Amino acid sequence: MPVATQGTVKALTPRQVEETGSQIVLSNTYHLMLRPGAERVASLGGLHRLMAWDHPILTDSGGFQVASLASRRRVEDGGVTFRSHIDGSLHELTPERAVAIQELLGSDIAMVLDECVLYPASQERAREAAARSLRWARSSLEAHRRPDQALYGIVQGGVFTDLRRDNARALVELGFDGYGIGGLAVGEPTELTREMTELTVEELPPDRPRYLMGSGTPFDIVEAVARGVDLFDCVLPTRNARNGTLFTSNGKLAIKNARFTDDSSPIDPDCSCYTCRHFSRAYVRHLFMAREMTAATLNTIHNLTFYQGLVARLRKAILEDRFPSERRELVDRLSGAST
Repeated sequence: MPVATQGTVKALTPRQVEETGSQIVLSNTYHLMLRPGAERVASLGGLHRLMAWDHPILTDSGGFQVASLASRRRVEDGGVTFRSHIDGSLHELTPERAVAIQELLGSDIAMVLDECVLYPASQERAREAAARSLRWARSSLEAHRRPDQALYGIVQGGVFTDLRRDNARALVELGFDGYGIGGLAVGEPTELTREMTELTVEELPPDRPRYLMGSGTPFDIVEAVARGVDLFDCVLPTRNARNGTLFTSNGKLAIKNARFTDDSSPIDPDCSCYTCRHFSRAYVRHLFMAREMTAATLNTIHNLTFYQGLVARLRKAILEDRFPSERRELVDRLSGAST
């Protein structure tokens, strides 16, 4: 899911996002409640109409942003109060309010409010946050009113096996439409991420979507799919595009590298995106070095097309019962040296 935090995928129009093969985008409750405001979005016809996106939208609840962006926050059993990172204004976000905001936005998938604890955290701190997140999940489920909007629970528990298993089991008993695997990709070692992902998936029902939140290098996706994950979001493909790092079938490419100054080949000869069909590495490098806005657009088109091609390839391999061999081939190719 490309990240459209403020109701837009940075540097692209909705049509361009669609042309990358993207079927769903992610927007954020925290950011949209602060600006332009959920009530205003609703009065303008809802988020789909406002951003001219006719496909599904998932809205995150804002728990991670409260933990990572907001200042002077106070977390209590009833919810969290915090100061806006934009203007310092005071806000309160409760589980019920997070659901109400997402119902006003009109997203297709809403996430419960959770308390995300950044790594490293003690077992006692992770236990406290997991227990509070579970209480908030119950409150969110009781507050949810829109039958046309799915509601996902979020598994917490840090990097502690028992906490995470217990939290997952309790959420499953509540009966959500899908499940987010939260509290990972927040600074812990990659192997811990994969271990916690695998044991969490083991506790989740196979007939409901499993969503690994905020984790998204190509390697991450391949390895998480191998462990049973269905949905992903990450700012990596779009942020890296704006910073000049491009993903290719043979590894990452730093377009500012001087070796591409006279390179007439496409970013990735195996890619059929608009950028690769029409422009050379030399031209894209020129735009990037000249700080032209078009560089961000062309780079983002390529990176999102690459990501969507990757997951489409994984889906096809699963359906054709050849995922293990596809996984090995992708890992070999994606391990190519950066240039």
